[in-house]
Amino acid sequence: MDDIAIMEELPADHRSGFVAIIGRPSVGKSTLLNAFVGQKIAIISEKPQTTRNRILGILTRDDAQFVFVDTPGIHKPVHKLGEYMVKAAEQAVPDSDVVLLVVDSSVPPTPEDRLALDLLQRQSQAPIILVLNKMDLLRPEHVQAHTEQYLALGSFAEWMMVSAAKAENLDKLLALVMQHLPQGPRYFPPGQVTDLTERFVAAELVREQVLRYLHQEIPHAVAVVVEDFSERRPGLTHIGATIYVEKDSQKGIVIGNKGAMLKQVGSAARQDIERELDIHAFLELWVKVRPKWRRDEAELRRVGYSTP
Repeated sequence: MDDIAIMEELPADHRSGFVAIIGRPSVGKSTLLNAFVGQKIAIISEKPQTTRNRILGILTRDDAQFVFVDTPGIHKPVHKLGEYMVKAAEQAVPDSDVVLLVVDSSVPPTPEDRLALDLLQRQSQAPIILVLNKMDLLRPEHVQAHTEQYLALGSFAEWMMVSAAKAENLDKLLALVMQHLPQGPRYFPPGQVTDLTERFVAAELVREQVLRYLHQEIPHAVAVVVEDFSERRPGLTHIGATIYVEKDSQKGIVIGNKGAMLKQVGSAARQDIERELDIHAFLELWVKVRPKWRRDEAELRRVGYSTP
């Protein structure tokens, strides 16, 4: 009866659908998702290939429900983790009602931009909206040239220049998406903003701090698995997480001198976890070595990256 009541309350022209956010690494896809939903769903970093899984973000309005699907950056993989990431992005495309191809407008098109568009043209019949992101970084003398170069890549249903970081033109982009969404019911309850579990969110927030404080190859060699997420006493959630690396030398860097780096990562991650999950948490971190885990499919599964 509740479902029928919800259906009856929706306007006759209510629209809903899945909107895939596709593009090469580091073009601002996760920032765009967070801006649309109005809260932090996907972790962000200046380092490429931060997003490793498909991330769902749900925006519900009276007249529509947008189900955004953030995806890993399209690139040429060099190991099994890269293959997993590209596959995760590919699998978001066929079921989408609208596709946002996000590019960095402050620089000319790259081969990976073309790779992303080739994927869409092969696997999607949905309308493709070209999103020229990072307009706040685009120099005025490059506006026309860069815009023309991206539009020349292929045929697009629409295009819009935006800044996800500064929330510029996002209302206009959302209006374009709305025009191409089919009529339909809500797929999720109005208050739901994602389908992510608290364990997943906690693991990603720890990994985000590793990305923040550590550099070079180490962040890419890190996986985080939450082993325990339980309320040990009323009002306090115990979270036990393992940070996996590939080498003993990386383990030493993550731990730091007398444990200083691990404490810094843990303190920052705990604050984010408490804020994002609205809990009081005790976070306990361990660091372990799994040699070449990014290159072994069985190891990928052990650290939470099941092949799609």
